[in-house]
Amino acid sequence: MTFLNARAQYRRTDQNEGLSVESPHGIILVTLRELERSLRALAAAEPDRSYPKLHLDRAFTAIYILQSSLDFDRGGEIALNLFRVYEFARLRVAEAFAKEACPQMAEAATHISALHAAWTEMGAMQPGAAPALAAGGRA
Repeated sequence: MTFLNARAQYRRTDQNEGLSVESPHGIILVTLRELERSLRALAAAEPDRSYPKLHLDRAFTAIYILQSSLDFDRGGEIALNLFRVYEFARLRVAEAFAKEACPQMAEAATHISALHAAWTEMGAMQPGAAPALAAGGRA
């Protein structure tokens, strides 16, 4: 899946939510939000390991988008640390995909939630931020 295809998919997903994903910031915001939702759904399915395929697919796609959007040359240590967080989440999703126990799925969701909150706050500080973008869309 290319970045443009992924962006088009998330645009279709969010058409009814009133969130503009025209900007790179908006794309990452939506991707983080969807990843958090999927990780939480997978964590809820942990006791009986009945992981929903939709959330496995969405989580893998979101992680791919996030990891491939990193600029290690310009981002330096921040990009490397973000990659590590995304990789931690990817490994938890891979465990769920293999129907293995993944007790750290909720922890991965918590890390992504913190990134989502920080990304939302950064968007609110941008000049001319759209109200829906600044608010982080629906919760």
